[in-house]
Amino acid sequence: MNNAYPPLNALRAFEAAARRLSFTKAAEDLDVTPGAISQQVKILEDFVGQPLFRRLGRAVELTDAARVSMPLLREAFERIDDAVRQMRLPLRRERVSVSAAPSFASKWLVPRIDRFQAANPDVQVWVAADMNLVDFAYADVDLAVRYGPGYYEGVTSEMLMGEEVLPVCSPALLEGGRPLKSPQDLVGHTLLHDVSPDNDPSCPDWSMWLAARGIARADGNQGLRFNQSAMVIDAAASGRGIALAKRAIAAADLQSGRLVAPFAGEGDKVGFAYWLVRPKGRTMTPALKSFLDWIKSEATGDDWVI
Repeated sequence: MNNAYPPLNALRAFEAAARRLSFTKAAEDLDVTPGAISQQVKILEDFVGQPLFRRLGRAVELTDAARVSMPLLREAFERIDDAVRQMRLPLRRERVSVSAAPSFASKWLVPRIDRFQAANPDVQVWVAADMNLVDFAYADVDLAVRYGPGYYEGVTSEMLMGEEVLPVCSPALLEGGRPLKSPQDLVGHTLLHDVSPDNDPSCPDWSMWLAARGIARADGNQGLRFNQSAMVIDAAASGRGIALAKRAIAAADLQSGRLVAPFAGEGDKVGFAYWLVRPKGRTMTPALKSFLDWIKSEATGDDWVI
């Protein structure tokens, strides 16, 4: 492998001149003189052993070799920018940045975070709630919690906990004129639907859940729909109806009594799970190790975890 590289300034001058098809405009972009651009291009042409521009009076055009190389050169400069961005990230020993979906962050992670802070008062925790998958090459994130099938490429991942869905509602719906004693009592009640974009083929909707239990009189399509799991939970807690909810998302409200699960043993396991995902090759800081140990302990501490 030839380890000799042309000067970076020559490559920058060539890229600007090729992009603008003008030495004068390239000079303006780089805040130098047109003569300096011409000199740097000549250095690069001498290095590669052939011309990169055809001079057409005051205009220029790229040679075939220059035209083919431009996409590669642009990509190389983008990679250099990425590398420099990573170099400029502050060295953090006592901060953990965690990315998670908004519903998981607000309903599972945040209600528990005080316990981590009490045990690790010197560690700052930054929670970024985002539906998009984090790109560790660009984001200043140490750890992501992803809900999905797992085994993600290019990262280190391990399962945090499984998931199941089950009916939940406000305690007030257990009494009244149409008390909920068994799944057959769902007839006539408003159903709340979680239509968050998980794309989990194993997760039943209300129609599937009712059909599996032979309840034909209840309309599994009626009711309210929400595109965030946390919104479904809050609607159920406020008495708007009965939700078919993810148990991890409902856990804090079940524990506090805002929600109840009216039908014992009626949860359905799903194929997706919650996964801890972090970039390969990045140093494991003491703060991150403490957080990983803590969050795994929290997950295994839930007696319903599958």
